[in-house]
Amino acid sequence: MKKCVAEFIGTAVLTLFGCGSAALSGGIEGVLGVLGIAAAFGLSIVAMAYVIGDVSGCHINPAVSLGVF
Repeated sequence: MKKCVAEFIGTAVLTLFGCGSAALSGGIEGVLGVLGIAAAFGLSIVAMAYVIGDVSGCHINPAVSLGVF
């Protein structure tokens, strides 16, 4: 159960920060641009690798978790 909760948190963080930055900045032509949106996705993945990597292996993508299962 601990692994499932960790993966849920990782997926939620990736979705909220990555997609949220793209939506709030106004898309590719917005405030952040392509580099800022890519940095938001990358930094959220790196942060989750440090936080939940020990617990669940940090798949983050539910499709990868189901495939490993």
